[in-house]
Amino acid sequence: MSTQPQPWSQRFESALHPAIARFNASIGFDIRLIEYDLTGSQAHAKMLAKTGIISLDEGERLIQGLEQIREEYRQGRFSPGIDAEDVHFAVERRLTELVGDVGKKLHTARSRNDQVGTDIRLYLRAEIDRIQQQLRQWQRTLLEVATPHVETLIPGYTHLQRAQPLSLAHHLLAYVEMAERDWQRLAQLRQRVNVSPLGAGALAGTTFPIDRHYSAQLLGFAEPYRNSLDAVSDRDFAIEFLCAASLIMVHLSRLAEEVILWASEEFAFIQLTDTCATGSSIMPQKKNPDVPELVRGKTGRVFGHLQALLVVMKGLPLAYNKDLQEDKEAIFDAVDTVTACLEAMTILMAQGIVFQPQRLAAAVDSDFANATDVADYLASKGVPFREAYNLVGRVVKTCLEQGKFLKDLTLQEWQALHPAFENDIYERIAPQQVVAARNSYGGTGFAQVRAALEEARQRLNDF
Repeated sequence: MSTQPQPWSQRFESALHPAIARFNASIGFDIRLIEYDLTGSQAHAKMLAKTGIISLDEGERLIQGLEQIREEYRQGRFSPGIDAEDVHFAVERRLTELVGDVGKKLHTARSRNDQVGTDIRLYLRAEIDRIQQQLRQWQRTLLEVATPHVETLIPGYTHLQRAQPLSLAHHLLAYVEMAERDWQRLAQLRQRVNVSPLGAGALAGTTFPIDRHYSAQLLGFAEPYRNSLDAVSDRDFAIEFLCAASLIMVHLSRLAEEVILWASEEFAFIQLTDTCATGSSIMPQKKNPDVPELVRGKTGRVFGHLQALLVVMKGLPLAYNKDLQEDKEAIFDAVDTVTACLEAMTILMAQGIVFQPQRLAAAVDSDFANATDVADYLASKGVPFREAYNLVGRVVKTCLEQGKFLKDLTLQEWQALHPAFENDIYERIAPQQVVAARNSYGGTGFAQVRAALEEARQRLNDF
């Protein structure tokens, strides 16, 4: 049985069963919060000294002792084991060893409930900042790849069937816009993360004359929670982060799926470089898209963390419950997964793929993606669009039966279909013109795409 003192009162006569101690402990993963715990504790010590709850000298001794623990941890000399239960008790125990009984005063007017809430918010705030920076780099990489490909055409798809040709740059800019929404979501979420629970106590506040606004200010929080019950039991911010992380993964996974398709022999729109692909152990000819496949696969684990935390929270009564210990591993792993996938996809786009313009050009020149433009052509000549639409449908059917494309029809054949057709029909259905003509705001027309690239560059430069 364990003989280590426990961080609770002498009400208990015996130590925890070793297996229960292992089951109960979070030190194995919440040690990750140690720097944030030390920072939060230093702010708490300053507040206690400022309000006269402890002396200024005691406050300074606590702050210096906490800083020494920080250095010990960074140097690998502080590695608490399972007997510490969690990072908070590990720090308090070590602090008492360093500064004596004054270390026992650090927990005055504070509970582990508001302490862990403070730590996880400090951690997540920093990680949100880091992920936002990664998103900006991801957007810049997409812009760099897109810029030389304004007039490179790629088939556009709906239902994974050829629809209309697009500027390749326009296609990539769609992912820049998705990342912009991801960045905005994190910015909005950061405001809700940036609220201090410190000083809320276990659930009801404290009898000591603390200054929660002062400790919040020291830690860079915008304000303290207005309700002590809400402060220690709120995990909305964690769920929101997992939602935002899930959407980032959705967007990465969608592009990952396209890269996998594009790299196949059936599409052959890109070639994978050796820096971002692997081979087969028995098939020497293969080059496998492992990076996008892993991103596609890892998306599911982030979704799983979101679902898990929603289920944890759905039936919890106020205020703190041990169930909330389950939030940390979900958040930690989601952060690790998102940051790793953003880094990998950024490298993949910058160094791992080479577009094949000739193959892309051949793809957009050998289908019926210009059928809508024939209907638009007739509509511009005064033919009602629905009538034009039906006529072109019959034309496509005839071409399929004869094994040819719209571009292969002679002018006589066009005019036999409808007298409104003139020689300019060939220019109107040429792929470059089909794309260039879609010049409405936000469209794939080359002028619009160049404007969108410039607007995106300006937006990123302003960041």
